[in-house]
Formats: sequence, structure tokens, C-alpha cells
Amino acid sequence: MKLQRRVVVTGMGLISPLGNSVSSSWTSCANGVSGISTFDNEIINSPIKIGGKIKDLDIESYIDKKDIRRLDTFIQYGVVAASQAFEDSGIDCNKINLDKAGVNFGTGIGGIETIEANHNAYIAKGFRKVSPFFVPGSIANMTSGFISIKYGLKGPNLCTVTACSSGSHSIGLAARSIAYGESDLMITGGSEMASTPLSISGFISARALSTSTDPETASRPWDIDRNGFVLSDGAGALILEELEHAIARKANIYAEVVGFGMSSDAHHMTAPPDDGSGAALSMSNAIFDAELESTDIDYINAHGTSTPLGDIAEAKAITRVFNNQLPSISSTKSMTGHTLGAAGAIESIFSILAINDGIIPPTINLDNLDPECGLDFTPHEAKEKMVNIAMNNSFGFGGTNSTLIFKKYQ
Repeated sequence: MKLQRRVVVTGMGLISPLGNSVSSSWTSCANGVSGISTFDNEIINSPIKIGGKIKDLDIESYIDKKDIRRLDTFIQYGVVAASQAFEDSGIDCNKINLDKAGVNFGTGIGGIETIEANHNAYIAKGFRKVSPFFVPGSIANMTSGFISIKYGLKGPNLCTVTACSSGSHSIGLAARSIAYGESDLMITGGSEMASTPLSISGFISARALSTSTDPETASRPWDIDRNGFVLSDGAGALILEELEHAIARKANIYAEVVGFGMSSDAHHMTAPPDDGSGAALSMSNAIFDAELESTDIDYINAHGTSTPLGDIAEAKAITRVFNNQLPSISSTKSMTGHTLGAAGAIESIFSILAINDGIIPPTINLDNLDPECGLDFTPHEAKEKMVNIAMNNSFGFGGTNSTLIFKKYQ
């Protein structure tokens, strides 16, 4: 089925290691500021002592104390970002058809903090010490569920769980729900709080994390000295609306969602194919969906996690799709670290702001470009450029790939 209705972005909310709002996070991002810091992770003899933590967030301004005690932190982060997006959009829920308003909010890991805490309670004192809110307070779809309840949204209520592609898949599928006429408005995005002892230990065992002890320079996509990603927390939320619905209420329109592509590597549980063929297919599918040519893309917010294999594969994929006519490229994960299931949403917001402000955010810490990557990834400093169309890539374990394309609203 072909997209029939135009879909626009009318609200955004964001909490990240760079700041607890869209404006503060974007200011730090555009200025090349690292949000990574040191922390105590409670793991004996752990080589990992850095990460992208959320700092000084006033959750009580968004969620009742009673619910804070019941909900895993990843859900809290998602609800905060969604609340910011609703406020930014100016939507009055008393004046819209709530039957045609829904949610699709993703996560990669889900409520692992609550799972760990309740498992520890069970081991120490038995089943009676397991919280009655253990299951509803930790399951992956409860962010969507709680947002739906909070705002009375009676349309689709979904959660997309596709590892590090979760946020992007959620946005793309939410856009299609609107384009196909299933809904007029969707709140969408992704949230994650996976920097827990068990989760960190798992990534250590998988040899996926950077072992750098310098927080500000640890995340270094495409640099020859990169040695893994930096695990971070956060959430991003977008309000998507059918164009006429947005115009009717005189909404501020940030950008239009014009393309969504998906693919699978069909290769390996955690490693991409060497030639980046799965990522290339995802990008090509998004360009086809948008009815564009590759030369129309002005900027790519790359997946760029700072892993040895992943960075090379994505560079090869970009070269395969764009040949010698490359857009500007950067990885904002060099500043935020990798927020897993929230990454696609956070980076979609940065892509939209690149369109609005005419700024290509930098890839910081790119001191010595890996010759196997060999492209211009906007090292160190942002640059001014008119951006009409931006692409955002997200790739995940299991070989799942997602690409979104945003366009300046005309």
C-alpha cells in the first residue's frame, strides 16, 4: 500500500546525556559538547566506569510520586519526553478525536533495572518480596500504555522492540499509521535506561563497550582508535500528525516525514556483513519510499556507534548507496553515546533540527580517520549548510535496520 496522506512533525521532547530538553540537548550537540561522564557502576573489578547518564532530571514535574515508585526508569524517561512533546505541540486533547490518536513508543532493553531489583529481592527473601508492580512496571510496552492512559489516546497503542532500531522503527510505523488513515495523530519515539550492573556486565562480556577511562573522548566513531560504544540513557518523543489535521489547528510544523525503509542483514546475531549490504538496502528502501534520488539527501545522521566492525560496514553502505555524490555525514553518538532503543528518536530530532537551523552537527573525537572508513564525517566542529532533506540511520542486533527521511516542510 502506498502512502496516501502527508505526515508532519509538530512536537518534540528530549532528555539525553546532553540535557533535559530539546533546546539544551541541541545546543550542546551543535557545539560539540560531550555528555559522557564517570560513574560508579557497582560491578566489582569492572573495566567500565563511564557512560551517558541523565543528570538532574525533575521527574516529579511530569509524573506523580506514586507512579514514579511503580514505573521502571526507562518508562519514566519516555513519559517525560512525551510530555515535553505534547506541551511543545500545543495540542488540546479536548479538541481532537482521541479515537484517531495513538502511541508507538519503542525500547531496546525495557525494564531491566526493575527486573534486576525484583530478582535480587526474590533471591534474598522469597517470592513475597517481589513487587506487585514488577510486571506492569517493567514490560516494554508500558511506556506506550502509560502515555495512552495519561492523555486518553484511544487509537493504536504499540511498542516496537527491535534493539537499537526500536526508536526509528516506532517513528516509521507511526507515520505509516497516519499515512494509511488509521490515525490522525501519533506520539512516537523511544526510551532506554539500560546502564544497570547486569546490562553493563552483558555488554562487557560481548566486548561491545569502550574501555576508555576518559569520558569525553571515549565515543569516537570512525576514528582509528575507537574500541567500542559508550552505553547511555535517554528518551526522544515526536508528535506526528496528518498534514491537514496540523494545519487545521495552526500547529507549528518542524518537518515532514517523507521516507521510511527497513531491511535485515540476515547475517549474524551481533555483527553486520562486511560490505554493509543490509544497511545499504535500508537506505535505498527509504529513498525509494520517499520518491527521491540519493543526490537529494543533504545530511545523514549516521548510526555511527564507535564499534570497529559497525563503523566500517556503515561507511561502505553509504558509499554503495551514494557513490561519489555524498551528502554531509556525522554521528551525534560521539556526544550522546549510544542510547540503544532511544537512539533513533533522539537522532531523528537532531536531524530535524539540522533542517530547521541549517547546521550539520559534528562528529567529535574524530582525530585520526580510519582509512577503511574514508569519508568526510564532519570532524570536531559543526558546519553551516542549508539542509532540505535529512536521513537518519539506526541498526540493531539481530541484523535489523531502519532508515528515516525528513524533509523541510513546504
